[in-house]
Amino acid sequence: MAHSIFRELGDNTKGSKVFLIKLAHAIIFFLMSLCLVYVLYCALTRTYDWTLLLALSAISLEGLALLLNHGRCPLTSLAEKYGAEKGSVTDILLPRWMARNVFRFSTILVVIELILLAFGYFTVP
Repeated sequence: MAHSIFRELGDNTKGSKVFLIKLAHAIIFFLMSLCLVYVLYCALTRTYDWTLLLALSAISLEGLALLLNHGRCPLTSLAEKYGAEKGSVTDILLPRWMARNVFRFSTILVVIELILLAFGYFTVP
């Protein structure tokens, strides 16, 4: 899995760029996953604070970037531009079936989280 990144690294500049792009992609993917988990935690515990706003803002920016790029991560396109066979990082971190559905799963999770947040906010504890 992770060996595919290092195989693409090689000794050339393009390989180094691909590695750095995929590393950035992996870090962003991890942070977005943490944001999704944190928003769910906030929804379940009725926690409404600035960190929730920060997590929702990060998720919204990621969604906007995907929307403006027709559902494709701009870093994936950039990695492929520099010669990566697959620019996606999800194929490294996740099983294939999950990697294919990560955006669909994340979108459904965000909608559920927003419903739970609204329900918790507008109802008396």
